[in-house]
Amino acid sequence: MLRRAARTLFAGALVALAVSQAPNTALAEGTFDLPPGAQFSQSKLERIDAFFKTIIAEGKIPGALVYIEQRGKPIYHKHFGVRDVATQAPVTDDTIFRLASLTKPFTSFAVMMLVDDGKLKLDDPVSKYIPAFADVKVGVEKKRDDGEKYLDFEPVKRPIKVSDLLLHTSGITYGFYGDTLVRKAIAAAKIYDGDPSNAEFAERIARLPLQEQPGTLWDYGNSYEVLSRVVEVASGKSFYTYQKERLFDPLGMKDTRYYLSTDEQKARMAQPMPNDADFRVGRPSRPDIVKKWESGGGGLTSTPSDVIRFVRMLLHKGELDGKRYLSEASFKEMTTDQIGPGSGIARDHFYFPGDGFGYGYGLGVRTDPGNAKPPPPGSIGELKWDGASGCYFVVDPKQEMFFVLMEQTPSQRQPIQRELKKLVYEAMEN
Repeated sequence: MLRRAARTLFAGALVALAVSQAPNTALAEGTFDLPPGAQFSQSKLERIDAFFKTIIAEGKIPGALVYIEQRGKPIYHKHFGVRDVATQAPVTDDTIFRLASLTKPFTSFAVMMLVDDGKLKLDDPVSKYIPAFADVKVGVEKKRDDGEKYLDFEPVKRPIKVSDLLLHTSGITYGFYGDTLVRKAIAAAKIYDGDPSNAEFAERIARLPLQEQPGTLWDYGNSYEVLSRVVEVASGKSFYTYQKERLFDPLGMKDTRYYLSTDEQKARMAQPMPNDADFRVGRPSRPDIVKKWESGGGGLTSTPSDVIRFVRMLLHKGELDGKRYLSEASFKEMTTDQIGPGSGIARDHFYFPGDGFGYGYGLGVRTDPGNAKPPPPGSIGELKWDGASGCYFVVDPKQEMFFVLMEQTPSQRQPIQRELKKLVYEAMEN
């Protein structure tokens, strides 16, 4: 009996030792923060096929493309449905999609390249590049004696910095959602009317009140539209010219641009379902009509092939095919949560990175499991972003993996993105 008891105690000690020495990730729930080295099951990846075939058959979307790459090898590359129900043309690698807010990571990358070049600093006041921002005011809601709300205007406690634009902490918001008086004032200003240049558009923004004091709150808005003008002033070139010369052409992104100028390009453009054509971004989304304004917040069009090149470069920390596009220091800063605990920055009710995510420069950064039980799939350190059109990417450095979703569906994008991510991580096995 003593020998049996001793063996039991010894075995229990070995188990306890093994558990204590095992990495915490091994104890993670579900598909959140899987241990590194996970492999994909091809049979489980087939569930992605079934999901997209079903929603296309139900008439929810015309088509989509999904691409998964891990450790430098394509794992999954499938085209579903059509790019336009009117023409029945299939989705292809060179189909042109509106990126909407997926434009923002490209804009932030351009800014960080200028930082590397020494042509701007993140702490620079925006007024250094756009003088009109020297006089911005914060709109503060107050009530009259009869209960009527009105806006009072207060000076800023500190200037808006370039970093505030990158982080959506500038106080500049959008006017197409929410019901604050500042947002209503933005909507009433009709800032999208006519054919403004980037310079003129930035001036329009500078004349409007800020929603809050700079550096206090993550508040999604027109900050990236202002950044596109900052890039122009700092580089001495048009926004698109700078991006094309420094990023798009060197990276081999031959089909990424703001406007489609040829019939051949327009013929390759993906269209949403006819009853799902409102992108709900406060303005028409018509890249087939060439204008002066090159929207750094949501104007790019691109192809799966081009977006995959960019996302692959993000997985490789700013380098691809032997060429470095961003210094290691700048890339680290861009992909580090800048608004977490200790930053003094609160999160707006409309906090689009979502639960468990901080925010770098143009990218959501996974920092914790979040509050859901079990946590949504993913890994600590994950990078992601998406846009109102439905295009979406996730970079998982821990698993040396990324995936890209290209689609055009304002109404279905969130449920599709959630389900795709779930299916991707459920297909991974250790």
